[in-house]
Amino acid sequence: MQVRPVLLNLPLLFLALAGRAQLHWKKVDSVYGPLPGSVHVYQCIDTLNSFPFVAYYVTARLKDKALQFTAQTGSGKRYTPQQYYQLEQRPLLVVNCTFFSFTTNQNFNVVVRDGKMQAYNISSLRGTGVDSLLYYYPTRSAIGIDRKRRADVAWLFTDSSRRWPYAFEDRPVVAKGADSVPSIYSLNDIEWKWWKMRTAVGGGPTLIHDGKIFITDRQEQLFPGEGSDGDHHPRTAMGYTRDGRLIILAIQGRTPGVAVGATLEEEAQILRSLGCYEALNLDGGGSTCLLVNGKETVRPSDKTGQRPVPAVFLIKWNNQ
Repeated sequence: MQVRPVLLNLPLLFLALAGRAQLHWKKVDSVYGPLPGSVHVYQCIDTLNSFPFVAYYVTARLKDKALQFTAQTGSGKRYTPQQYYQLEQRPLLVVNCTFFSFTTNQNFNVVVRDGKMQAYNISSLRGTGVDSLLYYYPTRSAIGIDRKRRADVAWLFTDSSRRWPYAFEDRPVVAKGADSVPSIYSLNDIEWKWWKMRTAVGGGPTLIHDGKIFITDRQEQLFPGEGSDGDHHPRTAMGYTRDGRLIILAIQGRTPGVAVGATLEEEAQILRSLGCYEALNLDGGGSTCLLVNGKETVRPSDKTGQRPVPAVFLIKWNNQ
């Protein structure tokens, strides 16, 4: 494997967060039932680093064959999570996932359904500053579940002429250093594999890699406007534990006096405290919405309620 870049030297920061972020979670299965025995819903109404905090997470056992983990796109249109809930015949869980264009409804991240690519990562980005005349071919984070119900988080480059994405399990390093975006032309120099997932959704950045907090927002060229300490926003995230549980986290924000949201660092710390071995951030802000049996958990931050999105991740009962 190639040497992994270090984004920032943050261990002291995360130790401090760990000491101040002892959140209290309450199981609320009865509010969102009926649920299978392998699925649980947890609520947190607390304070995080002196700010009001509201979040929910769902844990589901990946090996439970009564559950179907899948995804759906709007086929060029956007629908609210509640509309997806009706269109998909009332699945157990609906959650937003990919980043997207408000004008064209294009997904900017990969979506795989039943082993087939439904959407692709954004293919290129224009550089900034001294690199403003250059284009880069970014790898973006995604979480997938294979046919053996094993989860994985990897950095992907997608090509519409290829059946499977190129996947990098360790973040590639290029000559310009840790903040550079790797190019598809580096494929001959770094280790990669075909990412053969049955279900997958993308977002970014990666938050936890190989059991350690490792945030790759700068390498993925995401959120360039956030300050050095990060900004508080509604957040959606997914990860998995080493004992085979899928974790889906939704953090409420932009509701003054109730919930301000979380920074990427706080989000990563929370996911690690929940036992995630690998995890990534997904689209957040006004898109953050998590439904369990059609009921909202966090309150969407848009004044109009649930934001229409071009893709969602779903958990269904196998008899649906």
